[in-house]
Amino acid sequence: MSEIKQVTGTGIPLLLDDIDTDRIIPARFLRCVTFDGLGDHAFEDDRQQDPNHPFDNPAYQNASVLIGGRNFGCGSSREHAPQSLIRWGIRAIIASSYAEIFFGNCTALGTPAVTAAPADLEKLAALVEEDPTREITVDVQNKKVTCGDFTCDVDILDSAREALLSGQWDFLNLLLQNEEKIRNTGGEVPYLNNFAV
Repeated sequence: MSEIKQVTGTGIPLLLDDIDTDRIIPARFLRCVTFDGLGDHAFEDDRQQDPNHPFDNPAYQNASVLIGGRNFGCGSSREHAPQSLIRWGIRAIIASSYAEIFFGNCTALGTPAVTAAPADLEKLAALVEEDPTREITVDVQNKKVTCGDFTCDVDILDSAREALLSGQWDFLNLLLQNEEKIRNTGGEVPYLNNFAV
């Protein structure tokens, strides 16, 4: 299992409140059979309406740490939203708060979603806008974010933090590691005669 103790990469500032999952990935892209290619359509409608959208800015094209605002990921519970961000290149998110289901989906996909004070988010966004090559480190283990000389405290739900640090966020891997136990249990259930996985 993959333990996630910290994520380091350049940042992309999107310091807006109430960014809902319909904005992150519009509904017309939910008809996909797999999540492949969703990254190309992250914030599709916003990007069409705003030629200066950060996701179209060449300076941020290799960013992996998203700086958001309050109530990030609100709206419908679609897993497609964090999937599209991950496939765009995002590996960690820093915001002041999250919608609960979006936060859970991020954790289940191995993407730390930490919270920071609004003033710290503004400082981080300003640092990234000033120099998009500056790296940000999201330290899940020590609940800190660092960008150059700037450091701030962040928070994350204890259960999510523990899942990321231990690698237990990866439910499929956990399932595969317990294949023998699953087969044995299946073999003991009377109505599952000839149990096969």
